[in-house]
Amino acid sequence: MVIRIELDEPTLARTRIATSPLWEVLTSLYLLERHPGEVPWPYTGWARHARRVLAEVPAAAPARLLVAPDGRAPDFLTPIPPTPAPALADELAVLRATPPEVIAEQIAHYHRTDDLPDWLHPFVTDREVALDRLADGIQAYWDAAIAPWWPAMRAALDEEVLHRARALAAEGPDALLAELHDRVRWERPVLTLVKPLEHSFRAVNQRLLLIPLIFSRGALSCSTDHPEIVAVSYQARGAALLAEGGPAAAATADPTTDRLAVLVGRGRAAVLRAVTRPATTAGLAATLGLAPSTVSEHLAALVAAGVVHRRRVGRRVLYGLEPAGVALVTLIGADPATASA
Repeated sequence: MVIRIELDEPTLARTRIATSPLWEVLTSLYLLERHPGEVPWPYTGWARHARRVLAEVPAAAPARLLVAPDGRAPDFLTPIPPTPAPALADELAVLRATPPEVIAEQIAHYHRTDDLPDWLHPFVTDREVALDRLADGIQAYWDAAIAPWWPAMRAALDEEVLHRARALAAEGPDALLAELHDRVRWERPVLTLVKPLEHSFRAVNQRLLLIPLIFSRGALSCSTDHPEIVAVSYQARGAALLAEGGPAAAATADPTTDRLAVLVGRGRAAVLRAVTRPATTAGLAATLGLAPSTVSEHLAALVAAGVVHRRRVGRRVLYGLEPAGVALVTLIGADPATASA
């Protein structure tokens, strides 16, 4: 079963890429929903934490509405990102301002007016209150369940967008779509998403927006309710940063048994492991619990040693591993317990 999207030339030519914290919230909740038991690696530790948040933080409960109880959620609940790299506050502002005519039009695509499910009624009868309650719940869930990981996630997404944008600029949308994901097939002019659904439609004189997501875990989403934009999400690289024993754990490793810490020092070892996925100085400081000045000092030494590189992406500077750094982390910096097993 698949979703087939026929793209005309103007739509294909307007292919763009954007990140979305709000879509990350949606897919993170779907991830928990799809795996009622233990969520697979690398999401296992994060999922345990997120479930505690949903159980113990009442303010976060309304966020669950994004995963529609009946499985049919109108797209206005997760609007198209308003900019290429919006903050969550930007997206929630769009959500709060959803016009009543948009709600009515989109709900009509999924439900008859005389058979509206209870959970959707408030968005029709008391729109502003319902939208504010949902947005506040999303914010509370984000603050407790995702925000601690967001600096590292954002750095990984920045690198993903840079990689895809280079491919788009150098080789065009055909090459980009052909290598997007193993469950995305591009046979001009049809983009096929392998999903447990059967649906076909044609995009005429619109824009194709690609949204990479850390929490996707291979799931593909497609948003078609917007009159000008068809949005398709896909799995971004970098989900391993959510794994248990990640950068924050590395910062607290025992330097007497950590061979990489013995060689370069505990702080630099933590930074070196953390830039396995590209990250900013601020992101590293937040993830590792170190002062930004300390992180900057370690990065300067690692760049000078030729094991880390720095690259500018828009207004941000991302740090990542050089081949020599990969060798250090892989051969010397492997988890001591694993290395001795």
